[in-house]
Amino acid sequence: MKKLLQGRVVSDVMDKTVRISVERRFVHPVYKKTVRRTKDFLAHDEKNEAKTGDLVEIMETRPLSRRKRWRLMRVLERAR
Repeated sequence: MKKLLQGRVVSDVMDKTVRISVERRFVHPVYKKTVRRTKDFLAHDEKNEAKTGDLVEIMETRPLSRRKRWRLMRVLERAR
């Protein structure tokens, strides 16, 4: 089963590639406080359809380049 993630497009400067920031929340094991962590992923965008600020869904795929391991599935929400 391939992994699916949701995140915001941080950069769309590259050709056919977008940088996605994915946020995860979890409860700290000791302090019991909700903690936010973000991680950036490079995703393949074949049609250059995603723009900065869009909420998108990405899917895990085979290695497409040195750092690209994800493919853009769909744009969930356009930036205003």
